Amino acid sequence: MELIELVKKHAPVTGEQLADYIGVSRPTLRSDFSLLVMLGLLDAKPKVGYFLGNAYRGMDNSETRQRFDHMKVAEIQGVPVNIPDTLSVHDAVITLFTENADTLLIVNEDKKFVGIVTPKDLLKITLGNAGAASIPVSMVMTRFPNIVTLVSDDSVADAIRKMILHQVDCLPVITSVDESGQGPEVTGWVSKSNIIRLMSDITAAEELGEQGL
Repeated sequence: MELIELVKKHAPVTGEQLADYIGVSRPTLRSDFSLLVMLGLLDAKPKVGYFLGNAYRGMDNSETRQRFDHMKVAEIQGVPVNIPDTLSVHDAVITLFTENADTLLIVNEDKKFVGIVTPKDLLKITLGNAGAASIPVSMVMTRFPNIVTLVSDDSVADAIRKMILHQVDCLPVITSVDESGQGPEVTGWVSKSNIIRLMSDITAAEELGEQGL
């Protein structure tokens, strides 16, 4: 992760300085900074700049870092919230609230992964559209394969890189597409919450180790 390495080398460093190092504008990195701070990999102080966060410092020894580098998505993925592609927008909104989900994964009648729908997608279709509630989610979802995904054997580090690169909060974990051309099945998902929980566990374990517990 280029940003983290730059912060490690130059901390404390401002967002403008980091943007100059990479050769992009400061607004381009805004979502990257937000995610890395949320994950605890970076921390920031007003008028000071960015520096390494507690989660990164917890991994900053060879044993912990090696364990993290070899950790697979299968070890942290959560249970997906799947809905059928025939479900109405109205029922999809209800599912978002009842399941406390940020993203809904859409499957067809054969239980194959066909797309995702987010609160933003649902809001767009319902605003000023009296009949929107009865529209099936298949009409508003983002369709596979135009979706960033993971497989269970991907590394957690790759999942974080994809989240940062594509500026997404959730990544579906799917099976490989088989030779028959059938779509993949959903096996789980990785969200910011999964990553944050992992970072917290690593930091806590490191602190206990330092205390000799």
